[in-house]
Amino acid sequence: MISITLESVSRVDIEDEWNFSNDTDTEFTMHSIHTYPAKFPAFIAKKAFDYAKAEGVNIKKVADIFCGCGTVALEAKIHGKDFWGCDINPVATLIAKVKSESYDIAKIEEYFLLISTRYPHVEVSDDAYEEANERLKYWFTQNSYIQILRLKIAIENSVPEGAYLDAFHCLFSAILKTSSKWLTKSIKPQVDPNKKEAVVWDVFEQQYNRFVKSIEQLNGISGCESCISIENKNFLEAVDIPSVDLIISSPPYVTSYEYADLHQLSSLWLGFADDYRDLRRGTIGSLYNSEGYTINMKLLNSVGRKIVAELIDTQRATAKVRSVARYYVDIQQAVHKCSQMLNNNGMVFFVVGDTEYKGVKIKNSEHLIQSLIDEGFTDIKAAKRRISNKLLTPYRDEFGRFSSDKSSRTIYHEEYIISGRM
Repeated sequence: MISITLESVSRVDIEDEWNFSNDTDTEFTMHSIHTYPAKFPAFIAKKAFDYAKAEGVNIKKVADIFCGCGTVALEAKIHGKDFWGCDINPVATLIAKVKSESYDIAKIEEYFLLISTRYPHVEVSDDAYEEANERLKYWFTQNSYIQILRLKIAIENSVPEGAYLDAFHCLFSAILKTSSKWLTKSIKPQVDPNKKEAVVWDVFEQQYNRFVKSIEQLNGISGCESCISIENKNFLEAVDIPSVDLIISSPPYVTSYEYADLHQLSSLWLGFADDYRDLRRGTIGSLYNSEGYTINMKLLNSVGRKIVAELIDTQRATAKVRSVARYYVDIQQAVHKCSQMLNNNGMVFFVVGDTEYKGVKIKNSEHLIQSLIDEGFTDIKAAKRRISNKLLTPYRDEFGRFSSDKSSRTIYHEEYIISGRM
């Protein structure tokens, strides 16, 4: 990583160190126990730990203010560090809690046996499908819906409230897209008319076996006695936040994903919302978080004002422009809160990518750097990495599917790692 100014951001080179893991061992299976969009690789969190330590940070407690599916939480546990994190998405915090929890395999096996015994005998009303949420009927055939419902009932009749029920709910959630009509490789909700109907129990059993193996991998790791706290809340509204030594986080990318839409099956099946669209509001970067929002240029830092002004000149005050403005104000507030929760000599790491809308460069990296400067952060450094997911081709078609067609919409393929000190 190199010292950075706004003027030198565009000249930051790709650093191989941040592109791939140097470890001979593969990433812990627990990291991938549930799919999650735009999840950054676990090795980045590990490298952030190593870098901060080399820079003299005494790391006792770590935070992730947009903790997503808990990549940083699990790495903190592996490294023997206490952790605090939050996310507004209840599906995300469920996954994060499950990944960073400790389990007794004997108990897991006992509960699975109960579920497997009860599942074939669960009786479901003949009217269950007709009475189902209309959105769920859209995504599931009648047969698949009934299988899923029977499994949910078997789980909840077999496992008591607490960490183990959370674990089985997470496994349940992880198979919903596979068991539905969802087009697997699309980043937007889209039906696959050619998708073969899955055998729900077989998919669930495979997921369970993978989970058991992931627990076995983690057992015996000396650092796993950490205190992990994960809350389902909006960081901007969070109170009583702890003091920490290191913050590692990747803010949602504005104009990129509607996370509530991507998790709608889990949200509806697990009862987090009667209408998944309700979860859009309050999500940083969501188009729907800016409904009724009035752009106030005075609230934006110098970089934010420049970008929003360019968008207004090009597009006028459309919903997308309002979402960018609201996003930048939210990020500035988040950086301010980070400055308050960091201990002396503490460090922040943000993973962020630039995007584009209607030909206007949405320079999230520059806006973040300016936000850090405005809040008094020093020793600001940056590195650039290629997004190395092999599924990511450089373009998306009109449906949001990855494409090699150069006439399609370009997507970001690089991102920045930005650090600062208090």
